[in-house]
This record gives sequence, C-alpha cells and structure tokens, in this order.
Amino acid sequence: MNSFVHLVKRFIFSLDRRNLAAETIEVVREKLTEKEYLLWSQMPLIDKKHSIIVMRRFLERLPNAEIAAVRASLLHDVGKTESNLGVIGRVVATIVGSRGSKFSRYHDHEKIGGKILRQIDSDATTCRLVSGEFADSDERLSMFAQALRDADNI
Repeated sequence: MNSFVHLVKRFIFSLDRRNLAAETIEVVREKLTEKEYLLWSQMPLIDKKHSIIVMRRFLERLPNAEIAAVRASLLHDVGKTESNLGVIGRVVATIVGSRGSKFSRYHDHEKIGGKILRQIDSDATTCRLVSGEFADSDERLSMFAQALRDADNI
C-alpha cells in the first residue's frame, strides 16, 4: 500500500509543469561539474524537480555530506532518460515490470545512470552511489546510500 501511495504522489507531482526558478537552477549548477550539469539539463522537467527535492532532503539528513554524494542525489535518476518513457509509460512500467526493452531500461536506470556518469568521468563515489555498485561493508557509501534512499522515498 505504501508503494501505491508513493506512486500516486509521484503522478500528481508530475502534473506540475511550472519551470524551475533561475535561483534553483543556479544551485544545481554550483553543485555539479560542467558535464554533469549538461546531463542533468537533458533530464525531463519532472526528473529535475524530483532531483532537487531529493538533494534537499538528502542534505537535511547529511548536511556535511561530501560533494560527490550530493551530486549523486541530483543525478540518481539520470539513467531514466535512456528509457525515453513519459509519465504514463513510467506508470505502466512500474505496474508490469521489466517487459520489453524500454521498460527494462527504465527498471535498470541505476546501473545505466552509473555507466553514463562513468563515461563523463564523474567521481567514483557519485557513480557508485547512482549505480548501487558497492559493498555493504563500505560504511561511508552505505551511509550515503541509505540517506539517498530515504530522501528519494517521497
């Protein structure tokens, strides 16, 4: 039931088509590298808005987090761009699972995002947090990952 409520909230949130304020975009620009900012700029508006909320919630949990982890909070969904799904397509993909290549890419967005970030030479910590590719025994990354999951659970 909790995931259903989460999906309903995300769907309602997706209906807001207002552009981001220039000040908000500047905050993002200051956090990301130039190449990361270009990637972030290509994300759909809904994902940009979501990423900003996640970053703010992440920083509430870990106000002194290293910049690579903050970047991961902004870029955690960058791999979703590869699926090229709109809001309705994402809803369907969430309901039916990884059937078909587009839905499969949507569900694999973490690994895809990590790969994209490695291709532009993002910090290893950013890549590993986005992709989820790290050992649970790595306490530092585990702490960042838990804060990111909590921040993303809107």
